[in-house]
Amino acid sequence: MNQQKLPNATAVLVLGIVSIVGCCCYGVVGVITGIIGLSLYKKDNALYQQNPDLYSDYSNLNTGRILCIIGLILSSLNLIANIAMISIFGWQGMSDPQLIQERMREILGQ
Repeated sequence: MNQQKLPNATAVLVLGIVSIVGCCCYGVVGVITGIIGLSLYKKDNALYQQNPDLYSDYSNLNTGRILCIIGLILSSLNLIANIAMISIFGWQGMSDPQLIQERMREILGQ
């Protein structure tokens, strides 16, 4: 039997990798690509479950899903940390390292 490749397996894998790398971009890029990758995974997984013998690269699809989940978690944590830092130090304070040190001393009571 001639097996086909799943239509979005490579895209899910690439989006998972970009999601992990994208967590360094304030978390926004990683969250967006992780969600897109998981939605593409859901479509391809449903297609694979209908006829598993017809498709050959299900392992790439699963690997991409795992990478999307990891990237989504890391990006979400980074996004939450950035929002907390902005709320504590302010937008202007994020660009001034001396102001951050002063605020940290105030918070720690030193």
